[in-house]
Amino acid sequence: MNIITRKPLLIMNTHSFSSLGVPATIVAALTRAGIDSPFPIQIDTLPDTLAGKDVLGRGKTGSGKTLAFSIPLVARLSGELSGGSRRASRPLGLVLAPTRELATQITNAMRPLAEAVNLRVTTIFGGVSQTRQVQALREGVDIVVATPGRLEDLMGQGLLHLDAVEMTVLDEADHMADLGFLPVVTRILNATPNTGQRLLFSATLDNGVNKLVDRFLHNEVMHAVDEANSPVTHMTHHVFDTPSAESKKELLYALASGTGRRILFMRTKHHAKKLAKALTQAGIPAVDLHGNLSQPARDRNLAAFSDGSAKVLVATDVAARGVHVDNVDLVIHVDPPMEHKAYLHRSGRTARAGAEGDVITLCLPTQKSDLSTLLRKAGITVAPISVTSRSPEVLALVGEVAPYVKPMPAEHQHHGGAHRGKGTSTGANAQRNRARRGGTSQTARGRSTQTSRTTRTGGGRPNTDTRRSQQR
Repeated sequence: MNIITRKPLLIMNTHSFSSLGVPATIVAALTRAGIDSPFPIQIDTLPDTLAGKDVLGRGKTGSGKTLAFSIPLVARLSGELSGGSRRASRPLGLVLAPTRELATQITNAMRPLAEAVNLRVTTIFGGVSQTRQVQALREGVDIVVATPGRLEDLMGQGLLHLDAVEMTVLDEADHMADLGFLPVVTRILNATPNTGQRLLFSATLDNGVNKLVDRFLHNEVMHAVDEANSPVTHMTHHVFDTPSAESKKELLYALASGTGRRILFMRTKHHAKKLAKALTQAGIPAVDLHGNLSQPARDRNLAAFSDGSAKVLVATDVAARGVHVDNVDLVIHVDPPMEHKAYLHRSGRTARAGAEGDVITLCLPTQKSDLSTLLRKAGITVAPISVTSRSPEVLALVGEVAPYVKPMPAEHQHHGGAHRGKGTSTGANAQRNRARRGGTSQTARGRSTQTSRTTRTGGGRPNTDTRRSQQR
């Protein structure tokens, strides 16, 4: 294996997509999407992937891996690997992802490129009816982006065949291993032609990922952008010690009250749902994301978080690899994770694509020892500090406080939904329509650390003594 390791911040980016060999039609599609210059992992891998080599790409979250494999997949399948006429149920390209959220994100990023060269892309995952997925396959698709379970199910029904696949991509291979998908992935790869090009992207090579590499990649080139577990350089880590559950609750509500996007991580589905509901009732619109939600509820909640109608997403680890929303100011580990990889994956939801971000871990006295061990394994050096909801360090991270939003009556609330408005209810139908539109705001919000103090009454929110800059 040829191994090329780079530290992206040491690279002076003088490259363009055209200089890396990307076809002009795809460069134009990237430009229309506002993407003008490649990231380091794209600079490193594109010459090899476009040349047809098997590539093992290792890079931290937010490093640009999705385009690193989407560009060559679309470019090669529309060119030298066109394969003739489109055939029903026999795609030419296959992308495997561990979660339905990530599969959807990949499809959304890839589709504008594919449409520019007349390729069809469809997404296949479980948790929803297979009818539309089967119909898309029968009509003929060029690229399938799928989670392993539903894909194997359709193969078993004879509704999908992989004997024409020319390029296969495994994204977040280490997470697929963590979820127990490796046996299924192995069976799927065995169903693809051994002569096809294969790209594997992973943050680490443990938990059996190296076995996939040894078995299915041939004369591969490995591109490692920074070390395997390195934290994002523009990410600042904080550990806030808090003496009791009640003080932790006040601190959490204060941190959730700002105007920017923030993701709060919990260990259990029940507590994630409960916290999202409590925040919303306290005038801080929040949505939850976890394994118990139906696919329509997941889509609705992610749309609300993306379009800004909910500034807070309360998630379990299921979302650590599947949420790709820009301009997330804060990631808050309400419950510290069990192991260091989960800490890094959760934290990677902020400071994406070169942006800055902060990661906060709330620590009770009984958690200090375990958290110290976890951070050491993650390669994070940070000095814990004791704070309250009124500490300057906390107020600086809260920034401008968002206006209070009156919650809808319980009988009109969606499961995990959030209400947008200013003191009045806009109704359930308006909320549904907003979620369906799913527009994403990419506007970065600056932080304001100018905060005066008062006591807010009403709305059921714990007293954080944090003055809201805009009153009802």
